[in-house]
Amino acid sequence: MAKKEEAKEVKEPKKEAPKKEAPKQEAVQEAKKEKKQDKRHEGKGEGKEHEKKDRKGAPKEGKKETPKAKETGPEIKHFVRIANTDLDGKKSVQYGLIGIKGIGRRAAKILTVNSAVDPKATLGYVSDVETERLQLSVDNISSILPAWMVNKQNDIMSGEDKHLIGTDVLLGLNEDLNTMKKMRSYKGLRHERGLRVRGQRSRSTGRRGRTVGVSRATLQAKPKEAEKKEEKKGAGK
Repeated sequence: MAKKEEAKEVKEPKKEAPKKEAPKQEAVQEAKKEKKQDKRHEGKGEGKEHEKKDRKGAPKEGKKETPKAKETGPEIKHFVRIANTDLDGKKSVQYGLIGIKGIGRRAAKILTVNSAVDPKATLGYVSDVETERLQLSVDNISSILPAWMVNKQNDIMSGEDKHLIGTDVLLGLNEDLNTMKKMRSYKGLRHERGLRVRGQRSRSTGRRGRTVGVSRATLQAKPKEAEKKEEKKGAGK
């Protein structure tokens, strides 16, 4: 019996002693607890400051460079006054002169060439001497432009070829209309009645405004007037 007991003892495996947890696991658990506490205090401003993430395209932090001073040059004149009109200084000289009533693109090109100014230069950067030259050429425009390019040829009163500018354009137009009305010419009468002047159709178009032709009211009024006249004649007899 003693031998059997010894054999059983031999067959039973030796139970290993429980291994002690390594100190590393405890350190990991403590680190996790600290992280949780940090997350709780993030909104309150307590705890560790987290690193700022770099945004794409954001300027890098550092010393801000002072902006370089721009090279000072002549300031632009936003309005240039020529022939009693304010012209846009941002436009070129050629297209700036078009702002004057009575001057077109072709006339403006001739004036700039005559005054020895670059037509493509900005009007606001033109010097005072050049603006005076432009003013002189605009004043003497009727002598600079050819006779076929002038806007008032063979004036009725003087018989000269003139080129009107600015407010003179409207005044000259009103004078011409008044002379035609006084002469009782066909054009003057058509202007006076507010009808088409240049031979346009007036039967089917342009019938707004003043009545053209006969209206229904006039047709209805005629028989009533005739009846009244007959009544007066009968009473007189």
